[in-house]
Amino acid sequence: MAKEVWQPGNMLYPIPAVMVSCGRPGETPNIITVAWAGNICSSPAMLSISVRKERFSYDIIKETGEFVVNLTSKKLTRATDWCGVRSGRDFDKFKEMNLTPSKSQKISAPGIEESPVNIECKVKQVVDLGSHDLFIAEVVCVTVDDKLLDDKGRLDLGKAKLVAYSHGEYFMLGEKLGKFGYSVAKKPEKSEKKSAKKPGKKKKK
Repeated sequence: MAKEVWQPGNMLYPIPAVMVSCGRPGETPNIITVAWAGNICSSPAMLSISVRKERFSYDIIKETGEFVVNLTSKKLTRATDWCGVRSGRDFDKFKEMNLTPSKSQKISAPGIEESPVNIECKVKQVVDLGSHDLFIAEVVCVTVDDKLLDDKGRLDLGKAKLVAYSHGEYFMLGEKLGKFGYSVAKKPEKSEKKSAKKPGKKKKK
């Protein structure tokens, strides 16, 4: 297999495409689409987002110290793209995309009602990296659409039709290939082999 050598660049794909909502008290809340987001710690639960300094939401998040990561679905793909190419300086993104600000449980910033999962976050650290600043935040609450729960209360994110971003394009998550740990899981024991001898036919009387 032949390969070409390229200059260093951002080629870690696919990545989540999420809408991050934020807002100052008394002002119209805003939405910024972020592709550079990820989990960074499980206990306490923490995640990070990277935001350019010139983005309208940058100052809002830095000043308030809070934001909501809203997972995106197939139905939200157009809004996700639109909120990524339009600025909150010029548009009320909630209004333009017919989205509903939802009251958060632990922070002042609103979530997006239409999103299947809302992750409320409080900023713990801001790291200046260059073109982007990295906002390291603790997850303080998660709200989930109850339509994604099975009869035992377990979350089935497969029902959400979540969207990923890969090299400038959006894709809906598709075929399930396995689950965590399947490569080392013990295979179920095979049932006892049936006797190789076939039962004899009854003789006709």
